[in-house]
This record gives sequence, C-alpha cells and structure tokens, in this order.
Amino acid sequence: MGIIQASIPLFFLLIGLELLWSWRTGARVLRLNDSLSDLSCGILSQLAGIFTKLFTIGIFIWVAEHWALQRFVPALPAWPERAPVLPAAGFPGFAVDGAALASWSLVFVLVDLCYYWSHRYAHEINILWAGHVVHHSSEEYNLPVALRQSALHGLMSWVFYVPLALLGVPWRMFVACNAINLVYQFWIHTRAVGTMGRLTEWVMNTPSHHRVHHGVNPKYQDRNYAGVFIVFDRMFGTFVQEEDEPVYGITKPLRSWNPLWANVHVFVQIARDAWRAARWRDRLRIVFGRPGWRPAELGESERPRDVDARTFEKFDPPVPAPLAGYAFAQFVVALVAAFLLLQRADALPLGQSAAAAFFVALALAGVGGVFERARWALPLESARLGTLAVAAAVLGWFGPGPAAVAWSAVVFAVGSLLVLRRYRSAFTSAELAPLM
Repeated sequence: MGIIQASIPLFFLLIGLELLWSWRTGARVLRLNDSLSDLSCGILSQLAGIFTKLFTIGIFIWVAEHWALQRFVPALPAWPERAPVLPAAGFPGFAVDGAALASWSLVFVLVDLCYYWSHRYAHEINILWAGHVVHHSSEEYNLPVALRQSALHGLMSWVFYVPLALLGVPWRMFVACNAINLVYQFWIHTRAVGTMGRLTEWVMNTPSHHRVHHGVNPKYQDRNYAGVFIVFDRMFGTFVQEEDEPVYGITKPLRSWNPLWANVHVFVQIARDAWRAARWRDRLRIVFGRPGWRPAELGESERPRDVDARTFEKFDPPVPAPLAGYAFAQFVVALVAAFLLLQRADALPLGQSAAAAFFVALALAGVGGVFERARWALPLESARLGTLAVAAAVLGWFGPGPAAVAWSAVVFAVGSLLVLRRYRSAFTSAELAPLM
C-alpha cells in the first residue's frame, strides 16, 4: 500500500476534527455539495494514477538508468537509500544511520524545490494551469479541498522532477519523498488554525500561508507556491503574508459540481480560443502564455477583479433534501467501488480496470449533476442505474459471486430509480456546465 493510500484514515480523522471544530465554533466551513465534489475529484485523481503512474515513474526510472551523472562521473557516489533509522541491536531503542539520514533529508528538500517550480509554472503557463486549476476551483477552504486533485496534471508535471533523475536519485526515494510532501500539504488546507510561531511561519508552509495561495483576491493571486518549506517563496520573491481572510476560488468561477468538467473545462476553453484565433503566434500564446490571456478579437483577457467576502456569492443551487440524500448514497457506493478497484488494480487486467474506473467516473459525474439539478443528469443516472440493475440481476442468477450482494445491488438500483422518478421535475437547470 502506498504512503498516500495508507494516510487516508488520517485524512478522514482530521476532517472529522475539522467538522467538530466547525460545530463548536459555529463557523460553516463545509458544504455537502462542495465537499463531495472535492472528494470526487480526489477519487478520479487516484483512479487516473492507476494508468498515469506507469508512464511518469517509468520516465523517471529510464532517465536515472541512462542519463544519471553517476554513469558519466564514476567518482560520484550513489545516494544511500537504506532506512535511516533502524532498531538498535542488543538493547532497546533505535540506531541512526547518518549517511542515509542525510541522503533522505537532502532528497526531501530537493523534491520540495522541484515541487515549488512545478507549482509556480502551473500558475504561469496556461496549458499547465488547465491541469492544475481543478485544485483551486472550490469556493471553500477546508480539508476536503486538499483532496481536490487533478486527474491529468501528473501527465505534465513529471518534467520538473527529471533533474532529480539526472542527479541519480533512486526512484523509490523520489516516490516516497514526493508522497510525504503531498501528505504534509493536507493539513494546511484549513481555517481552523490561525498563525503559528514566528520560526514555524518563517520556515514552513502553514495554513495561513496556503490560505493566501487559494485566494482569488488580486493581492493574493499567484503567491505562496510552497509545498513544505515556505523559504522557497521567500527566496524567489513570491511570498505574501496573510492580512485579511481571502475569498476562495478562481477568477472565472467553475459553477459546477461535476468532477469531469472540473478537470477539463480550461482545456476546452484553450482549444476553443486557439481554434478561433487568427494568427499562429496568438494560438501558441493561448496555449503556453499566462492563463486568461486572449487576443483582442476574442474579447477581453481574464484579469483578477477586486472581491469582497461580504458580497461574494458562492455557487450553491438548492436541492430537495431527499435528492441530496440520493446523491450522497450514490457517492458512498462509488467511493467503495473506487477503494476496491484501487486495492485490486495491480491484479486486474488493464481493460477491466479501465471499465471499472469509467463506471465510477460516470457515477461521480452523476452525483455532481444531481447537486446542480442539471437536465443531463436525469438520463445519465437513469441509464447508469438501469445498467447496474440488469448487470447485478444477471450476476445474481448466473454469477460466481455472492448472490446476496448482487441482489442487494438490484434493490439499491431500483430504489434509486424510484427516487429519481419522484423528483424528476427538480432537474430544470440547462445553463450550468455541461457533462463533458
């Protein structure tokens, strides 16, 4: 089990503590529709990793094996990748391997430095921003937002870690340090923690620093890119201190709970603008220039606008309580299915993994569509549940698995269809983001 997957129980424990803090203080920092959208994006990111990690880690391994400096300068030592701390022989306690500890510590700092530049350019180059924007598209700031990760960004961000492969960093050290880096960033996505001690705030990335990074306020945008060490922002001139609490989101609000649309909407906008642009120079700038830029003939470029927390309207369409309960139930089933798929992905044929991931993705898109009351969600959910009912009934009659599970799935699908039929008149919105 990977470090991130092993940390999932800790993530949900901290989310529970944040909910308790919210209840005790009266601060409403979580909404069901927004949090389920966050978690849906996180699930899609993990499912995409089944297929993309083979590519990104494979490149790292290939570069390290063929182009590492140690191959051309034999005098350079290899990185000690043995465990830095081991049980001491003969007496209670632990023994520290100084060379291994120094090796792991340096690799961890280098990974964070690469993360800084990867993160910074993801805000400064439009095509990279298209992959990263999903993490910023929530208008809340809470721990579930930390799990709102892109399913596509890893296909582009790997290039920023190639220097580590050229330095001969073993791929297992890179993967472990990168995972720890990402796990660290989970807890800083909260409003429950104010500022910390002066030394901590000067060296480490903290909730206060990262709240700035998620702010849509002009003075906060494109600042505080740090993963773990805020000193890199101080070194490279991108640090800003939190003054007043930011307004969260993106310059052009997403206005959708659909995790599929959250992952592709900027890619779609780039493609549309590039197709309509008259000159190749402008097309290249649309793709590789700063986010939001457009040639004059396509209209005004997107620019940060002043926002006020007191007047800012969050996207929050009302949904009947039974329909919200329906969406929550569908999400829980999709979550369980995704967890089982992630546990067994290594043993399944790639085609079966892809089919299962596709079905989970449809379910999560449907959950988002229900919370939007989008018209496309009704036929999508009806078709998905009908397919589930038929497939489960076939498995119940002829399948090798437990019949009780199959027939329970039939009952669940039919019951869900009845709820949809009862509230079909609620699906009235045609102006929200499309399914794609």
